[in-house]
Amino acid sequence: MGKQTWKAGNMLYPLPAVMVSVRGKNGEDNIITVAWAGTVCTNPPMVSISVRPERYSYQMIKESGAFVINLTTEDLCYATDYCGVRSGRDVDKFKEMKLTKVEAEEISTPMIGESPVNIECKVEQVLELGSHHMFLAKVVAVHADEAYMDERGRFDLNRAKPIVYSHGEYFGIGKKQGTFGWSVKKKSKTPNIKTKNRR
Repeated sequence: MGKQTWKAGNMLYPLPAVMVSVRGKNGEDNIITVAWAGTVCTNPPMVSISVRPERYSYQMIKESGAFVINLTTEDLCYATDYCGVRSGRDVDKFKEMKLTKVEAEEISTPMIGESPVNIECKVEQVLELGSHHMFLAKVVAVHADEAYMDERGRFDLNRAKPIVYSHGEYFGIGKKQGTFGWSVKKKSKTPNIKTKNRR
């Protein structure tokens, strides 16, 4: 079977669908849903989000130099979509979606209490690339919901049932297919010894 050739476009899917919370210079709060978001660097920890300049939240981020990335879940899927298609110019998204405001610790921006992970970010650079401007930001704090700690005290995001965005649709992440490094993991050399019952 052959493949069709299309004109250049963004087909890198699936992507995280995150709700980015922001605060304007006059104290107004808003949430914008972003699919163009990603990890940039480990040390220092940095992330990026890309936002159209005409979006209501764009100027808030530009002026404050800060935002919070709030990870989304199946329970937050409706709110995730709503916050992406409604403008903060017209509605209070926190109020309409009954989302809880929690003040961040390192920046003056609200977090979404219902999100399993909140990532506080300070903007380091703005790249004006075209239809979207990319905000490169340093992570200054991360908040993880204790409800998703496993029996060994490790955070298990999969328990929160995260969602992804793929070409206009939202999906749960589905069944685990493997773990990092499993393709090159050495097989155990311990022999499989069968013991016989002795009488």
